[in-house]
Amino acid sequence: MTSVAQLALASWTIPPYFTATVILSAVIYGRGFRRLHTQMPQRFPLRRLGTFMGGLTALLIAISSPLAAFDDLLLQVHMVQHMLLMFVAPPLILLGAPQIPMLRGLPLAAVKPLIRPLLTSRKLARIVDLLANPAVGWIALCAATWGWHAPGPYQVALRSETWHKVEHWCFLMSALLFWWPVVQPWPSRERWPRWTMVPYLLLADVQNTALSALFTFCGRVIYPYYETVPRIAGTAPLSDQIVAGVIMWVPGSLFFLIPGAVIVFNLLSPRNHIDPQAISGFKPGRTFAPPVRSLPNHPERPAGAC
Repeated sequence: MTSVAQLALASWTIPPYFTATVILSAVIYGRGFRRLHTQMPQRFPLRRLGTFMGGLTALLIAISSPLAAFDDLLLQVHMVQHMLLMFVAPPLILLGAPQIPMLRGLPLAAVKPLIRPLLTSRKLARIVDLLANPAVGWIALCAATWGWHAPGPYQVALRSETWHKVEHWCFLMSALLFWWPVVQPWPSRERWPRWTMVPYLLLADVQNTALSALFTFCGRVIYPYYETVPRIAGTAPLSDQIVAGVIMWVPGSLFFLIPGAVIVFNLLSPRNHIDPQAISGFKPGRTFAPPVRSLPNHPERPAGAC
């Protein structure tokens, strides 16, 4: 086993507060999910539990694994860490539809005095309504991506553990806002028509491609910090930067393009083509029941009869 591999295996860390937060989130979600899975197995199948726990696992890998130990030595490692925080963990967490399970998993003694006032607050409702706007999520992701990859803020985060944590939280929170309208976790409602998520994702891919191309083709080291640290396996800073750009470019684009293709496929699926006459008079928020017609050789049934 090489010295680099030995160092990597010995680089697993357990940040106490972050790890405790992840474990507590898993326990609360699991407790609420168990109840909801029993009551509504079709709405909360086991795959939701798997995706949510997979998202938390991605967070732990990004923060506690050797990625965290080598992120200030190799830009390509740091880029993988950022992709886990922005493109892997957030959509997996949201696919778990965490709102209701997290509420149901909390102790009743905490829900009534602490959570209920928040849920009934009009001011908080307006803030949530603003944050759920897809335009806000898109701008937040782009601002976090370009802002923290600028040479000044990026190198400050490398030199300061506190600012490094702030950077990671900015990536995670902005990514949750971005992926919210794409995943649209139940029981949230869509703010924009579903088809708008395709250009939403494509435009996000354009800005991601532009930044990754800058890393790949600029021909100079963007972050002089990496020229001052020990090199691993003789990797030159510029070569490391080019690899980081390719990682951000190719896998990063797939994280935008694959969901976009899935949305297009679902929109074109025959099950989504409904006869407009069948839904005439249907109003959002009401349970849809088709009009009852008289059947041959059968007496006319009253509306609402089974």
